[in-house]
Amino acid sequence: MLKHYENIMIITPILSDDKAKETVKEYENYLIQKKGKIIYQEHWGLKKLAYTIQKKQSGCYHLFEFLLNSNLVYDLELKLRQDERILRFLTVKLNKYGIGYAEIRRKKILSKKDE
Repeated sequence: MLKHYENIMIITPILSDDKAKETVKEYENYLIQKKGKIIYQEHWGLKKLAYTIQKKQSGCYHLFEFLLNSNLVYDLELKLRQDERILRFLTVKLNKYGIGYAEIRRKKILSKKDE
C-alpha cells in the first residue's frame, strides 16, 4: 500500500548546481523505479546551515513529496545514507493533517509563481 511521505535532503555545497540537480534526478528516477509516485518537488537552493556538518557551512536543499510503499522507505534511506553527496536527510510519513498542510503550501507556491 502506498503511503504519503515528505523528504528533505541537504546536498553538499561542493557540487556545482548542475551536479546537484543530477543528484536530485537520480533520486527522482529511483523513486519512479520503485513504483513510487512523485507528487511535488521543490529545489530550495543553497542555504546557510545552522551548524557545521562535515566541516560545511552551507548546503543545497531539496524537498520531495511522494507516495511509496512503506517497506521501500528503508531502502531509500539506506541509499541516502551511503551517498557521500548527501550531508543530511529527513523522511517523514505524512498524516491527514500533514497532507492537508502540504496541499495548502503547494497551492500558495504555485499561485505566487503565476503572479
